[in-house]
Parts: sequence; structure tokens; C-alpha cells
Amino acid sequence: MSAFATLIGQSQAVELLERAITVDRLAPAYLFTGTAGIGKRLAAECFLESLLSSSRARILSRNHPDLLWVGPTYLHQGKRLSAIEAEAAGVKRKTPPMIRLEQIREVSQFLSRPPLEARRSAIVIEQAETMPEAAANALLKTLEEPGRATIILLATSVDSVLPTIVSRCQRIPFARLDTDSMAQVLKQVGHAEILSKPQLLALAQGSPGAAIAHQQTLESIPPELIQSVVNPPKSLRQALTVARTIAKTIDGETQLWLIDYLQQVYWAQSRSSRSIQLLEKAKEQLLAYVQPQLVWEVMWMELCT
Repeated sequence: MSAFATLIGQSQAVELLERAITVDRLAPAYLFTGTAGIGKRLAAECFLESLLSSSRARILSRNHPDLLWVGPTYLHQGKRLSAIEAEAAGVKRKTPPMIRLEQIREVSQFLSRPPLEARRSAIVIEQAETMPEAAANALLKTLEEPGRATIILLATSVDSVLPTIVSRCQRIPFARLDTDSMAQVLKQVGHAEILSKPQLLALAQGSPGAAIAHQQTLESIPPELIQSVVNPPKSLRQALTVARTIAKTIDGETQLWLIDYLQQVYWAQSRSSRSIQLLEKAKEQLLAYVQPQLVWEVMWMELCT
């Protein structure tokens, strides 16, 4: 069975990677590009099985001496934390995580020694687009002379990475999945229930990972609150009550998500451009740090009048 058997809907990427393995002509660096949640991480894990001659279990646990997996981090009290660690520690995340210069220096240190078990070492840098310029420039030196190693960068697009880095990598494009492939992936990972929620599928735009993330966000909102907003408030009193509940119940990031979700819901219900425009205006105000309860109050009152 092919190492890429679990990667659905990415035939071009699979063909390019399998060919490199078959003829034993591996590039020093690869750039996997495509929107989040469409299989770039899974493809890297499948590729690493062959590169490191290792079991999938060791790759998934990141438990291989010749593998270094790098992801964006938050900086809290002088310590780097992954997104999962930051959430578990209750850290307030005011800025998005990034690949830091210190992490790129650790990549260089990792590559300064020969591989211990495999024929070559492997480095994966997730969300490479989050590298600031200093980190990206430091990575350039490593890409020029990686030694007995293969470096895999995962990024949302070619344009999100410095051209000098792109020019040193073999590009592997990943496409958004069509409807059938989306259904196949969601069934495979045990999320077939999402297929009955067209609003979530519309938000996902061909990304199974995004569809699952949208489902998780929806489930994080109290069902009674969702029920109170899928049909707009009919009175000013109800509008004020719903606005207060939203502001007190869910955080700012989830409120922004709720606006995107409601745009899909309201458009499916009435095809009303006015409701979409009011929601978009509310989103702009939330992003501009206007007081959330006030934003929702004004939006709901305008909508119900």
C-alpha cells in the first residue's frame, strides 16, 4: 500500500512526491502550498515515512531522532509556547504565533550533526508564512547548504513566503477538495455529520480541516444562543437581550466567526443583501475594537427594524 493512501484529493502532490522517492532524487527543500486543512501536514507525515524509513506511529508522535518538527509559537514570560500549550496555560494571546529566529537557529543546530538512524535528517516547518524577515533570512543560509537533510516548508501560498526562499524549494501545490473528496475525507475521519450542515461546508471552501474547525467552534457556542440568532430578533427588547448574551458568553474571536456563520445562514434563508451588509459592518466594527455589546445591539436593532 502506498504511504500516501490516506491522502485524498491531492493526486498531483502525491505523484510528485512518489516520483521523487521512486527515482531517489530528493530535493534539499520542498514548499507545500495551499489553504489550511487540505492535507499538507498529512502529506508531510506520509512523505517522512519513506524519507526516514520509519513507522507512521513514530512520525505522528514526533519521536524520531532524525526529525525536527517546528511550529509557530507564542512568547510568554520568556518561554515559547505552542498554541495548545498557550491555551492550556490560559495565556491571553494578543498577537498571533510565529516561527521565531531562535527556532530557525535550532534548525541549524539540529542539522550540524549527522543523522542517527536514517539516511538523512528531516525538518518540517509548519505555517512558514509566519516567519518574520529575520527568521526567514536565517533560514536562507540553511536552505543553501542543508547537508544530508530534507527540509519541508508548509505555507498557505507561494506569495506568503519570501521569494528568495521559494526559489530554493521544489514547490508542491495542494488544491481545494471537490465535493466528493470532501465527503470522503470527512467520513474517513469520523465527521460525516458535517455533510448535513451546508453553512459549515460553505465556510470551509474545500478544506476538510477547516470544516472540522468550524464544527468545533459551532459546538463551543451554547445551543440556545445559536437558536436565538439563526432567526434575527423580532423586537428591540429581544435585540438588546441577544446582544448582551453574545457579548457576555463568547469571546471576540468566536464572535467574528459567528458573523461569518450568520452570513451563510441568512443568505440561505432569504437571499437578503441587507442582512449580509449589516453583519459585515458589525464585523468591521469588532475588528476596530468597538465595544462588542454595542456593536451587536446596533446591528440587531437595525436588522429588526
